[in-house]
Amino acid sequence: MQSIKEILKKLCEADFVGSVGSALDTAGVFLSKYCTVRRKGNNLIGEIKGNTDYTVLLDAHIDQIGMVVTAVKDGFLKVQSAGGIDSRMLAGMRVTVYGKEPIRGVFCSTPPHLGKSDSVLKIEDMYIDTGLGVKLSDVVSVGDRVVFSTEFSELAGDKVTAKSIDDRAGCVALIKCAELLSGKELPCNVVFLLSDAEEIGGMGAKTQSFDISPDLAVAVDVSFGNAPDIAADKTGTLGDGAMIGISPVLSHTVTEMLKAAAENKEIKYQLEVMGGKTSTNADKIVETRCGVLTGLLSIPIRNMHTPVEVVDVKDISSVAEILASFVLTLEVK
Repeated sequence: MQSIKEILKKLCEADFVGSVGSALDTAGVFLSKYCTVRRKGNNLIGEIKGNTDYTVLLDAHIDQIGMVVTAVKDGFLKVQSAGGIDSRMLAGMRVTVYGKEPIRGVFCSTPPHLGKSDSVLKIEDMYIDTGLGVKLSDVVSVGDRVVFSTEFSELAGDKVTAKSIDDRAGCVALIKCAELLSGKELPCNVVFLLSDAEEIGGMGAKTQSFDISPDLAVAVDVSFGNAPDIAADKTGTLGDGAMIGISPVLSHTVTEMLKAAAENKEIKYQLEVMGGKTSTNADKIVETRCGVLTGLLSIPIRNMHTPVEVVDVKDISSVAEILASFVLTLEVK
């Protein structure tokens, strides 16, 4: 049995953007210990059979923000973002370029002596240097994928920092939930979906939830964690447990069931109130077929959509435990 930190480290170190990377393989090794696993496109699906045909879908997206090469010019690369990237932190950032083989690179940075120190370039106006110079075009082509290259590091207490915590933290929560449910008598079928393409529109969750056709669903994603200069009412506190979503898009019934599941096991949680859509896969799942009753659990993180996202692993554990309690106490009619 591996710890949350160990699983998260391996998932965050694996890349997955477009058709590039090994995160699906890595997640599959962990998930297959507890359920039957299959692939559908770039999505990983695990299932534990229950005592009825009633099906609960638990979703977390496994794709990460990244970039795509748009030009190879004068020995340097130009890229465009695939998912929301804040260009303010790109200068000097290390990346991995997936060409004919993976190669290292860095975003170029104009020395402050030669440029305006307060100017921020758009990502499409920046360049990546691999050191290959004129040989670069032999290895990298337009359309190749680029991802951040930072190490997983432990901070004080139960906090860690890494790239791709959005939403590998959610994937770990689903894996740990599968572990908690493994070998138990379940009132329903449970399908674990590690879905693709959330960062560019949620197509993985939309297509696979249509195919799975669940009776009920819970999406798991990350949300904004407390940090300086961010309004407290727009964030969750790291270490205070899962954020249970409240939104017009979400099912009030499922939300109350998630709250009851947490309280039944005395699991810490906090509330996240949204006035409209959730900007997660929940928005896609709820529209599936004739509609699916859908809830949302989020994990608060800091520095979202950067290579140094921060999470408290206790919050990942909180999500896994709430989901397991939710499934085990479900009354299927």
